[in-house]
Amino acid sequence: MFEQIKHNMETISGVEIYPILSLLIFFFFFVGLGIWVFSYKKDKIQEMSNIPLEEGQVVISKDR
Repeated sequence: MFEQIKHNMETISGVEIYPILSLLIFFFFFVGLGIWVFSYKKDKIQEMSNIPLEEGQVVISKDR
């Protein structure tokens, strides 16, 4: 089965660009994600981490 796939992939012109493109997309996505995470403001992270613990707010949950 792998030989059939390998043969079919070899007959497609320009197929060698697909692994390079997928690696670049993977790399740039995670580099961008890392930049976004490390550039996030510390006070905003602290605010979001305290959201479930704030008192005086009504929590509505629906039990199914």
